[in-house]
Amino acid sequence: MRIDAHHHLWDLAHRDQPWTREAPRLRRTFSMSELRPSLELHAIDATVVVQTIAVPEETPELLALAIEDPHARAVVGWTQLTDPAIADRLAELQQLPGGSALVGLRHGVQDENGPAWLERPDVRRGIAAIGAAGLTYDLLVRPDQLPHAVQLVREMPDVKFVLDHAGNPIVSAEGLATWSATMTALAACPNTAVKLSGLVTRSPHASADALRPFADVLLTTVGAGRVMFGSDWPVCLLAADYDEVVSIAQALTEDLSTTERDAVFGTTAAHWYGITR
Repeated sequence: MRIDAHHHLWDLAHRDQPWTREAPRLRRTFSMSELRPSLELHAIDATVVVQTIAVPEETPELLALAIEDPHARAVVGWTQLTDPAIADRLAELQQLPGGSALVGLRHGVQDENGPAWLERPDVRRGIAAIGAAGLTYDLLVRPDQLPHAVQLVREMPDVKFVLDHAGNPIVSAEGLATWSATMTALAACPNTAVKLSGLVTRSPHASADALRPFADVLLTTVGAGRVMFGSDWPVCLLAADYDEVVSIAQALTEDLSTTERDAVFGTTAAHWYGITR
């Protein structure tokens, strides 16, 4: 089973996405019907739809979509991490129509002030509740927050984490050195997987050559069994279309064995998120 482990959807006629005001190419509606031809072209069997905005209404809508759409098989949603009643909120989401498709939660930590937001006790309590509910926590962080993310996953071994966009590294020689050291530390935490996603928008040149040093580090430290492909569509359109993103990912993994490639393009996400046929 081939899985796109990270993409987004939104309907601007239904809800604004204020962050897209700074990205005119994304300032429109993006739907599964638009994405489907690319999924079929690349034999993608299932996708993980990831939240885009921190409002409670979005996650139930994505869960409802998972009932109707044959590709949207899993949802990484949002709820307020610091809500004292977060366990109740999670149970409510899991009991909604389509609630079985809820596989994880995330929060845009990259938008929070300071690098140490993940060290707050109320944040840690919320993440622990997510783990106790049998869900993963997707980490969306800036480079300066990445060491704190590693500390988090090390100190919370009972929670399953997924690092979005390989931690958003700075694509440069200096950025590679710093990020590589952090990935080596992260690799020692077996409760964490990493998404090979979002990198095309981190580089001035969306190409396999530009991103290969980062992919090589990821695959040799964390390993293919804990790496999963995600298109980051439609955000990827800022640098490359869906076909180009898939082509780059295939080039970056061309030296892997068949089993390892299968892991990156499906098995890892299926295992980590509990996606079945």
